[in-house]
Amino acid sequence: MTGSTSVTYLKGVGTKKASILNEVGIVTLDDLFDYYPRRYLDRSVMKSIGALADGETVTVVGTVIRTQLDGDTPGRARFKAWLGDATGLLELTWFRGVRYFSRSVVQGESLAVYGKVSYFGSHAQMQHPDYDRLSPDRLQASDSECSDFELYNTGKIIPIYQSSEAMKQANLGSKQMRTIIARAFEQGAPGYRENLTSAIIADNGLISLSEAYREIHFPSSHQQLAKARYRLKWTELFYAQLLFALRHSEIRRNKAAVKFTHSGEATQKLFASLPYALTEGQKNAVREIYRDLRSGTPMNRLLQGDVGSGKTIVAMFAMALAVDNALQSAFMVPTEILAVQHFLVMKRYFTPLGLRVGILTGKQGKKARQAVLDALSSGELHSVIGTHAMIEHGVSYANLGLVIIDEQHRFGVLQRKALQEKATNPHVLLMTATPIPRTLAMGVFGDLDVSVIRDKPVGRRAIKTFLRSEQEKLKIYDLLRSQIAEGRQGYIVYPLVEESEKMDLKAAVESYHELSVIQFPDLRLGLIHGQMSPDEKERVMEKFRCGEIDLLVGTTVIEVGVDVPNATVMVIEHAERFGLAQLHQLRGRVGRGEHPSTCILLFSKMTADARERLAAMESTNDGFVISEIDAKIRGAGNILGKEQSGTLTGLRIADLNTDYSIMQLARSAAFALVEQDGQLRSAEHAMIRECYLCRYHDRFSLADIG
Repeated sequence: MTGSTSVTYLKGVGTKKASILNEVGIVTLDDLFDYYPRRYLDRSVMKSIGALADGETVTVVGTVIRTQLDGDTPGRARFKAWLGDATGLLELTWFRGVRYFSRSVVQGESLAVYGKVSYFGSHAQMQHPDYDRLSPDRLQASDSECSDFELYNTGKIIPIYQSSEAMKQANLGSKQMRTIIARAFEQGAPGYRENLTSAIIADNGLISLSEAYREIHFPSSHQQLAKARYRLKWTELFYAQLLFALRHSEIRRNKAAVKFTHSGEATQKLFASLPYALTEGQKNAVREIYRDLRSGTPMNRLLQGDVGSGKTIVAMFAMALAVDNALQSAFMVPTEILAVQHFLVMKRYFTPLGLRVGILTGKQGKKARQAVLDALSSGELHSVIGTHAMIEHGVSYANLGLVIIDEQHRFGVLQRKALQEKATNPHVLLMTATPIPRTLAMGVFGDLDVSVIRDKPVGRRAIKTFLRSEQEKLKIYDLLRSQIAEGRQGYIVYPLVEESEKMDLKAAVESYHELSVIQFPDLRLGLIHGQMSPDEKERVMEKFRCGEIDLLVGTTVIEVGVDVPNATVMVIEHAERFGLAQLHQLRGRVGRGEHPSTCILLFSKMTADARERLAAMESTNDGFVISEIDAKIRGAGNILGKEQSGTLTGLRIADLNTDYSIMQLARSAAFALVEQDGQLRSAEHAMIRECYLCRYHDRFSLADIG
């Protein structure tokens, strides 16, 4: 048998059970060995009866002193047995399967029982314990489910496997899976075929793959189980990082990009025109980007920065360098509001420098759109900012050299790729204001170079965040009114657009009218939500930017891209309904100017998870800290979404939230291997190449993001 042998050929499986196993991804013996236990029962800890403590779960060995069957009415009968050793008596009780256990547990025989200890006065008890019969001629395991599964458990660490409902109905529960895996070992386990070189194993202090498989499924000790888990996690992360290493190597080996050799007038003028000094984080990011642009290899970089950290100006320096090298740049954003905002900012900086910038959005009139298209194709425009309208048919560039994608996680793979294909091997800069935990950045964006801006521009004040109940709402309204009286502006954000009877949440539309008439009849209120047309939303946002609206009521439409330095108060209704990352992004709409800013999180009903999220918001303004907490609460796949978590779906034992140190070591080994043998062509690495192509390549289906 080999790793690719179908599980159908295992003793006790057959065609019917194999089809059920196929549904959960167990097709081959390799898949079977990668079906890891979800937890373990520790029956290696044995105690004498006199040493038992209330609440502990242990194994006790003794002799059945006597038995007693009480009652014969179904549902009321119970069977008791008293187990004795030299230190005392333990009362065993079964309420279910009474007839079975009354025949199975016999006075005078030796048992090893396993269960949770409780005390009634001074008497030790166990209810529905599992047990092994210790008679020398028969080692038979039994349990509270009356299973006839034969395997000796006492003194061992027992694996427990996840079983779907269909598996249970097909008699493929945890114990049956344990039997099948044991038979696979007996029939010639594929795990004996190593998938790492002896040098890699030795250099990283790993046990063999065959030993790891045996210990993960049938642990001989906790120490050996830990070694097995480490080996399997390391290997899994190694192959995931090998994908990144090979992609990275291929780009550098086979693709050439235009070198940005000249740093000239546009760059110098932009730097001189800044009314403030760049932060150290911004300077470092600019240096790293410039190094990529001058390398002759396509840049493939992710720029991370918290809300308000100044990523846009960093991107503008890259765009200015493109102009200095007679190349165009394209800047794609997810929303029209954000496109207009970036366009206005860049126009303010670029126009005095003689740089021409245009905008492309879905709402443009035909004449205005055609003018931009003509200017792009002729080379008259140096840069263009826009939405997905930039990737539509008919958009062409004279000499596109730089592609920038803001809030890149909001675009699909094909959308990102379509913009890149507007040029031959352009330099690509991806940006995100949603900080990604370092484990996820390495595990999902491992083929990208990453720049991080941790600091904020000088003059930005920390936002004070407070958690308040709905009962305190009128006090919060007083705070809003006082801020507006001082010339400031504010937001009130709701989680839904329409009334939902099920969730009993106030909708922004309904509340807007109530606030306008009852609470703030003397103030200028605006309303914005996702069901408005792009033109309507932009008109409202322009009024807010110009100070014609005092208080903007809206939904999460304002989460991204709204930059109004005069806005100092953010009130989030039903904050317990929002995700942590979303709350942080919303909070980032204030604190963008010189004035002190406040974020109020109003809550009604609070779950434990919601309390943890809101407590995190109160405790820190640091988006990177927020992202780490969010990853722990929700898990990696939920942080990134389906579009960006392709690599994560292939991880069966490693956890990006907790295995960062292992991933670092595995990544170093993978990149070192590819540095040594770029295409894994040497005889020494043939086995790794084969294993990668046959087993891991499809599993780690990385979304192509650059």
